[in-house]
Amino acid sequence: MKRKKKIPQNYMDIILVPQPELKWTTRKDGMVVLDMVNKGFFHKIAQTFFHRPRVSHIALDNYGTSVWKALDGKNTVYDVVCQMKELFPEEQDRMLDRVITFLHTLQENHFVTEMHLCEKENE
Repeated sequence: MKRKKKIPQNYMDIILVPQPELKWTTRKDGMVVLDMVNKGFFHKIAQTFFHRPRVSHIALDNYGTSVWKALDGKNTVYDVVCQMKELFPEEQDRMLDRVITFLHTLQENHFVTEMHLCEKENE
């Protein structure tokens, strides 16, 4: 039996935004590309001896780009799920799991952060 990840009850109410220091661009075809700086001791060794790049460019697909663009500082996770259901109606059955998994991956890699209530009130 597959174990499901337990998510906090209020996860659907949080607002996620891109990390302010993260550089990203939109290609001519509309797809988002995230620039990830490879930092740390092992990355430095790989860059020096194996000529690995200092910055990795992570191109998001149509699905990932749609989620990324929805993270505008106004949409809650619930809002993002609803938008994605409209954009990809054929995926409605599993949209909640897909969005939560993708957002969790973005959080784990420090590409997004939670917008705190005081930040939202200052807008």
